Amino acid sequence: MSSEFKIPGREAARELGWFRAHRWLLARRVTQLSVLLLFLLGPWYGLWIVKGNLSSSLTLEVLPLTDPFVLLQTLFAGHVAEMTAITGALIVVAFYLLVGGRVFCAWVCPVNLVTDGAAWLRYRLKIKGSPRFSRSTRYWLLVMVMAVALATGSVAWELLNPVSVLHRGIIFGMGMGWLLILGIFLYDLLVAKHGWCGHLCPQGAFYALIGKLSWLRVSAARREKCDDCMDCFLVCPEPQVIKPALKGAPRGIGPVIAMSECTNCGRCIDVCTKDVFQFTIYRPLQAKHRTSKQMEVTP
Repeated sequence: MSSEFKIPGREAARELGWFRAHRWLLARRVTQLSVLLLFLLGPWYGLWIVKGNLSSSLTLEVLPLTDPFVLLQTLFAGHVAEMTAITGALIVVAFYLLVGGRVFCAWVCPVNLVTDGAAWLRYRLKIKGSPRFSRSTRYWLLVMVMAVALATGSVAWELLNPVSVLHRGIIFGMGMGWLLILGIFLYDLLVAKHGWCGHLCPQGAFYALIGKLSWLRVSAARREKCDDCMDCFLVCPEPQVIKPALKGAPRGIGPVIAMSECTNCGRCIDVCTKDVFQFTIYRPLQAKHRTSKQMEVTP
């Protein structure tokens, strides 16, 4: 079977058992659905553990949490943010500085459920081909979002942001927002593999920037055991992050996936029958310092 249509994880399920081959995927789904449930308990059942939405919330009337991506748009729009919002954003940034900015994308964002569903169906329908977009496109879109906020004096992007639209819609009702979410699903299914999250989403780009200094990483700690089955590349929404750590290319690169675009989804750990990958603690600043020292002593 062509690697393009190989179902990643099938061999792992046979050799390791279904649960072990999906344990991190299941953990993500439990986390994503639990986050949604906490927001739904109030409007649906009158149990207000969390008030608000992903953009801004208050937990147990004590803990404020603010999406720093939304706050930054607010500041670019020229609005003065309340101290509660600033405090909430700092808490969120501190958390993602530790665990990885794009952990938001894989473990919290509700759109991930949509795009993962499209990727799953794409494999099973054996849909070929995908246009090649530069993954830097999302960073240019991030700049555009901030430029629009600056030019219009409003957080205009949040009217269209699929993350905000879907999360608010699940809680308060979607209306026409379903068309936007359906469009993303069809785009990922029929046009571009991992198209939205992997190439276009400016919110993902923002969290990738936060993740540059994060400590929690995936490491190809046993990369010498790799048998080149390609399952990790097929299942990864950001496959470009794997090769440097797995193959040590360019020469001398360590086994830790240092690129901040990694979502820490854990699927490469799930599908690898050789147990090549694992989560590890990595301190980017210390690693950079060691590399500089090595270069100084290299003749």
